[in-house]
Order: sequence, then C-alpha cells, then structure tokens
Amino acid sequence: MIEAILFDFGQTLVDSSDGFRTAERDAQRKILAELDGCAWDEFIDRYRRTRKALQDQSCFSRVQIWRTVYGDFGEEPDMGRLVTWECEYWQTVNRLTTPFPETIRVLEELQHDYRLALVSNTQGEVESEGHRLREFPGLAQFFEVIIVSGENGIEPKPASQPFRLCLERLGIVPRAAIYVGDDYRIDVSGARGVGIQPVWLKHRAVARNWPQIDTTVPVITSLDALLSLSTVLPPDGPMSESSEKRA
Repeated sequence: MIEAILFDFGQTLVDSSDGFRTAERDAQRKILAELDGCAWDEFIDRYRRTRKALQDQSCFSRVQIWRTVYGDFGEEPDMGRLVTWECEYWQTVNRLTTPFPETIRVLEELQHDYRLALVSNTQGEVESEGHRLREFPGLAQFFEVIIVSGENGIEPKPASQPFRLCLERLGIVPRAAIYVGDDYRIDVSGARGVGIQPVWLKHRAVARNWPQIDTTVPVITSLDALLSLSTVLPPDGPMSESSEKRA
C-alpha cells in the first residue's frame, strides 16, 4: 500500500527549461568572449562534452563546469568573475521558472491521501542561497520532508543516501513509497536502486530529447496522472519481483 509520494523538483514540479536555456546561452557567450580566436562550433562542442561529463559524475557546480571549460582551452579564469556569473545564472533560471499548470492543484489533492516529500539534487546553486525551492514557498508547504542532496554531506542522487534518508524521516519502508522524477539516470534508477517504485515524468509541456530506454517503469506526461495511481502503477503492485525482472 502506497503511503507517500516523493518528488523531484526541477522539470517535475516546475518548468525551468526556458530559464536554463537562457542562462546557459548567456554563460556560453561570456566565456567565448574571453577565449581569443576560438570558433563557436569548436567551443560549443567542447563545452557540451565537458558539461555532460561532469554532470554524469553528479557535479552540477557551474563554477566547476566553467573552470574546466577554460582549462580545456588552456586558460585560467578569474574565479571571482565565475562566482558572479553563477549568481547571475541562477537569477535568470529562477526568473524564468514557473510551476507546471497542474502542480499546485495536484499536490493539494494528493495531500489528503498521501504523505508528500521532496528529494532534489542541488543543481549547483550558490549554497549560501539555498535550494531553489526557497523561491516557491507555495510548493514547500506541501512537503513533510525535504531532502536537498549534494549539500551538507548528503550524496547527490542517484546515490541511495538521499532516498534512504527521506524514508527514514518519514518512518516508512521503500515499498510504501513512489518517486516521481524526470531524469532516468538520477531519478528513476536512483529510486529503483533502493526499492522505491519510480514513476518517470516526461512532461508534455517540456520540449526535450528524452532518452530512448526500453523499460517497464511507468511513464506519465502530466502530474494529473498521479490522481489515479491504480492506472499508473504496475498491475501486480509496485516493485514486485515479476516487474523487477521485466525491467
């Protein structure tokens, strides 16, 4: 029996796609302007490969990503300037972030039947400023437990620690929870690794190249689907032995 629904934050409860695109474009232009004679095609190829390599290691610090990009071109950046750019980056992301249209309504309905919690990686936000959830007090109020992984000694998802810590604070076992997130490696694989039934949200409002993965993990395109869990979860129950073998 499901007692709790755990959520990711970015691209799960809120749409930050325009914010990240704009912030990334601004940062890329600033860096390229300091790399004399570097062609755009060469720069953007290296930038994207470096960013992916670090994020695949759950390193989301923009300062670290940018410093590594500079190093790729044999340059040493002004670290104070990178810190300033990072602050500007998150200001842009937050300014252009909005909850999905159904988010508040769905959370309001779910809280009557389930305990709600949040397990979200820091995305490299300036730690002194805290997680971006602070910008959305209307969302934070719904969650009994909030775990920001990647800060304060908590390993980032997909490590098991943040998921287990959330379950511990709720006082429930993995089979009593589901986890809803948009990232297959970080959210789906991370939750499944500790025995929590994952639900993969590929929100229809997000223009994105979703990874093509053959999986039996339930997929939804709107948070509204969570209002009828029986139509979302596997017919033989969450994380059953048979469904795990099929996955």
